[in-house]
Amino acid sequence: MPRLLAEDYWLEQRMMLRAELWRDSEMLGSWDVLNEIAVGRGHMVRPVHLVTSVDGRYLTTYVADALIAATATGSTAYALAAGGPIMPPTLRNILLVAVAPHLSVDRAIILAEGSCVSITVNTDHAAVISPDGQAPIDMEDGDRVTAHASEHSVKFIRFQDPGYFYRNLTPHMSQNPATGYSR
Repeated sequence: MPRLLAEDYWLEQRMMLRAELWRDSEMLGSWDVLNEIAVGRGHMVRPVHLVTSVDGRYLTTYVADALIAATATGSTAYALAAGGPIMPPTLRNILLVAVAPHLSVDRAIILAEGSCVSITVNTDHAAVISPDGQAPIDMEDGDRVTAHASEHSVKFIRFQDPGYFYRNLTPHMSQNPATGYSR
């Protein structure tokens, strides 16, 4: 508290995503999320087809349990658990990670800063969207989710030096049980 009152800190600014759910030309909902938006299958244990475009250009159709569109902050959350890379938290890129892809692209993609991703659900069974791990919202065949950098951002008060991210990451990377040792 004394350091805060003495203004002995720095502010770390992090990007948020703006996600919108569309059915035809009607917007059904919108969210500003810090971590990620996940679009995927509902309660049926069958993959969905997720037609994905970036900046209005077709990228691929994922056949997967879900597709995660994450911020750099979210790269250490659900996206990491799904096999995605760790991104420095101040980057302003969108990370795409497929969850359990079936004969689809199985590598994460980092989009250029300023990109907009569009994900259209093609399915004959339940599909959902989940913003930042909130309760899933039902989607129908043909529904579309768009995600881009939000006009809002989050500022974190930091007391440690700006190199904290890598310093904190290193000990976790040394705890791989396959190496036979930990630091």
